[in-house]
Amino acid sequence: MAGNDWINSYLEAILDVGPGLDDAKSSLLLRERGRFSPTRYFVDNVITGFDETDLHRSWIKAQATRSPQERNTRLENMCWRIWNLARQKKQLEGEQAQRMAKRRMERERGRKEAVADMSEDLSEGEKGDTVSEISAHGESHRGRLPRISSVDAMDAWVSQQKGKKLYIVLISLHGLIRGENMELGRDSDTGGQVKYVVELARALGSMPGVYRVDLLTRQVSSPEVDWSYAEPTEMLPPRDSEGLTEMGESSGSYIIRIPFGPRDQYVPKELLWPHIPEFVDGALNHILQMSKVLGEQIGGGHPVWPVAIHGHYADAGDSAALLSGALNVPMLFTGHSLGRDKLEQLLRQGRLSREEINSTYKIMRRIEAEELALDASEIVITSTRQEIEEQWRLYDGFDPILERKLRARIRRNVSCYGRFMPRMVVIPPGMEFHHIVPQDGDMEGETEGNEDHPTSPDPPIWTEIMRFFTNPRKPMILALARPDPKKNLTTLVKAFGECRPLRELANLTLIMGNRDNVDEMSSTSSSVLLSILKLIDKYDLYGQVAYPKHHKQSDVRDIYRLAAKTKGVFINPAFIEPFGLTLIEAAAHGLPMVATKNGGPVDIHRVLDNGLLVDPHDQQSIADALLKLVADKQLWAKCRQNGLKNIHLFSWPEHCKTYLSKIASCKPRQPRWLRSDSDDENSESESPSDSLRDIQDISLNLKFSLDGEKNDIKGIGNSFDPEDRKSRLENAVLTWSKGVQKGTQKSGITEKPDQNPGSGKFPALRRRKHIFVMAVDGDEISGLFESIRKVFEAVEKERTEGSIGFILATSFTMSEVRSFLDEEGVNPTDFDAFICNSGGDLYYSSIHSEDNPFVVDLYYHSHIEYRWGGEGLRKTLVRWTSSIFDKNSENAKYVITEDEKISTDYCYAFKVTKPGIVPPVKELRKLMRIQALRCHVIYCQNGRKINVIPVLASRSQALRYLYLRWGMDLSNVVVFVGESGDTDYEGLLGGLTKSVVLKGVCSNSTNHLHANRNYPLTDVVPFDSPKIVQTPAECTTSDLRSSLEKLGVL
Repeated sequence: MAGNDWINSYLEAILDVGPGLDDAKSSLLLRERGRFSPTRYFVDNVITGFDETDLHRSWIKAQATRSPQERNTRLENMCWRIWNLARQKKQLEGEQAQRMAKRRMERERGRKEAVADMSEDLSEGEKGDTVSEISAHGESHRGRLPRISSVDAMDAWVSQQKGKKLYIVLISLHGLIRGENMELGRDSDTGGQVKYVVELARALGSMPGVYRVDLLTRQVSSPEVDWSYAEPTEMLPPRDSEGLTEMGESSGSYIIRIPFGPRDQYVPKELLWPHIPEFVDGALNHILQMSKVLGEQIGGGHPVWPVAIHGHYADAGDSAALLSGALNVPMLFTGHSLGRDKLEQLLRQGRLSREEINSTYKIMRRIEAEELALDASEIVITSTRQEIEEQWRLYDGFDPILERKLRARIRRNVSCYGRFMPRMVVIPPGMEFHHIVPQDGDMEGETEGNEDHPTSPDPPIWTEIMRFFTNPRKPMILALARPDPKKNLTTLVKAFGECRPLRELANLTLIMGNRDNVDEMSSTSSSVLLSILKLIDKYDLYGQVAYPKHHKQSDVRDIYRLAAKTKGVFINPAFIEPFGLTLIEAAAHGLPMVATKNGGPVDIHRVLDNGLLVDPHDQQSIADALLKLVADKQLWAKCRQNGLKNIHLFSWPEHCKTYLSKIASCKPRQPRWLRSDSDDENSESESPSDSLRDIQDISLNLKFSLDGEKNDIKGIGNSFDPEDRKSRLENAVLTWSKGVQKGTQKSGITEKPDQNPGSGKFPALRRRKHIFVMAVDGDEISGLFESIRKVFEAVEKERTEGSIGFILATSFTMSEVRSFLDEEGVNPTDFDAFICNSGGDLYYSSIHSEDNPFVVDLYYHSHIEYRWGGEGLRKTLVRWTSSIFDKNSENAKYVITEDEKISTDYCYAFKVTKPGIVPPVKELRKLMRIQALRCHVIYCQNGRKINVIPVLASRSQALRYLYLRWGMDLSNVVVFVGESGDTDYEGLLGGLTKSVVLKGVCSNSTNHLHANRNYPLTDVVPFDSPKIVQTPAECTTSDLRSSLEKLGVL
């Protein structure tokens, strides 16, 4: 025996009870039994939460052998298996408790430090208990969903929008998206989100003040999907064209399909991550071209930039953040489903390790994308408060308590010391109601047609469903969901099967997507479907349950009508439902609801009051609620009436009105430079305005030294009086302007004069056939220039002709770069641009000044300064450095020190003496996010330097800026990198640019900087792409030319 009298007694009871009264193959899951047994009690107390079906099967097999001699052996085996499960459960619970405790401690420490910086006494608004801007006012849920109750009110709102011509960009990458006949349920990626984004785009395009809406998604040219998904553009005509006044040549709503990833494959969302940069570059090109087109139509010749970019789900959130940073326009984000919440659920189940979860779902990459979306978003739109209170608070970048404090300080116009928190806004999804006619009467009460008024034939889907039923006129219980375990359909079938009164009174219809063959479905879906079929057979529900194989999206409304016509009920029994759009659809068709009490249905029920909420784990509760609604005709009628009366609170016009009002509250942002799109190759080049306002703006950022070190700035401010300072400032601006004006070229400055006409044009990026970006990293600048010389030699002919230009992208400062250029005898004009400080600063080479041949791009700083924490961020970083020291040394020396000499306004630099002691970069990023400081932390130079720059700045983003400002074609850019590099290395690979990986270069930085990544590099870099080539180790110039020929460059 096992040596434990308590557990032995229960094991004996299990063996004595036998397989059960009803079925020897029934599971022991608590939610699947409605009676008490020792087995149930044992499971409840020892291994609750595990799927013990396998254990039960083993016991059934053991119980079949009744030999007394074997009983003790069987009991020993049973005991060992159960205790093993119990130990696993306790271990998982302990690990979860440790994770939660660690997260709570980190959050409290970060909040304490943030509040310490904001030392001002708290106001009443900072002491409340509510979450988010909306709940801070103490309004009820009905108050949060104001209804446009009259035509006058809507007309008043419409009149306020007159004159506006907004351009809005929505992004939803995965799944199959089209305007009509959506294949919802075809796979796990083509679900409710697809319908939501299409209807949102369509509804926004019909709103007053909105001129154009683009829904960007992936172009799929695969034989396994319909040809329509390969169409680059699809217009979304409005459902109701009445009242549309903003008609124009390019107005309306459109689906824009951007090609990225494998051209001939439809791939799941988990495999799209390496191809996100390619989408960003393609989307950037579309938005730039569209802004010019709209500028000609409605902008008076000036580009019309998007008023907001809205990402849906993590992959689109990551893309929207990069696009928002590249364009300098506001970003919105909707998570739909969140990675941290899914990770916690999977870990609690205990079936997969963290590594297996990440390998299957790429969950860590997804979480990092959601964190970046929090960093970049002005507004995060949720469907319910539950999403804020239980899901978003799991993230490092959002703390509801700290958010409330920051919001109160903003209202009082008090400094937040560089801290920012996105605004959480609850806007329930909308719905189209114009096509809905609530079904009255029942099937028996139909009037027969005559010659003058013939009855319309029943929709085909009705026949398809009713053929399953012995008596199709009984009330229909309708469930519409994918065959997914979390949708909890098996519990619904069991509840129906075990409740005899319910079976006698009603039919059950399960709309579970579309299928051709069960064997062709995914393993998860087929498993759920087979379980349902077995339950139908077990309870002998033939003639009472319908489960059609196919339906069109246009059939869904008819399915709702059929359920309402039979006086039926709609049910959503999911374990957790983020929102529950089907509940709104059902209510609009006059169907009362029974829904899970976990998640969005709680908010919907509070507004509509049209049904009952149940515990999805409680099978008896589900059966009782269904029976109550179906059997009580007065209750059914009341719920139906309540739903129809309040349903317009969820209309698309109401949703869009709130949506647009939130966008209007964002501070407008757009590219700051002045340019004339009519410039051709030989026209006057761009130059900054010389207005007093521009002079004042430039004075905030102008750097008289090469890097704009803070000590130099302070020196200038202290050594000159205001008039002298203004005079020097104006002279500096005029000097800068000379670099961009035509006809002021000096002779004899460069060793190699440019042979191209128009060589006075600045910069020269646009007239290059190809641009080579030297982004090789290392701890010494000498290694970088060794690679540069080798590339120079490989393309010497093309370089001399001027067809190839060069950009240097590095973590080093401009001072260090210039010093080494002088030492190596390299002419600064060999480079068209210099991206320094990991993307914190951008310079151009100039032939107009021998003393200072570098010109800083002042507008680049205004382009990247979004959410830059400034001095508050610097102080927090300095405080962090003081907590990192070498505990093994005698004097416990600090290993990180601030390098004030090379720090600039937009790059805080820190020296690292012992890289092995410094926490990984993900820990520092996490710490900054917890304190609501938004920045991009980069470990560089093999871990011996840390650069902290604005959150949406990077070397790859600087290349996109050059494309936007100077027209540098990204498809003609070749990026040279080593085998590894700084922690922003992944951003340099992929996209429309081509890449050459120099084997053997910077290979020693791999171990230290990238060993502690949240996710493997293969999750984000498409190494199998034809745009990425690798050279042999210690490559020669001929090897380089061969690699460039493979890329089609030479």
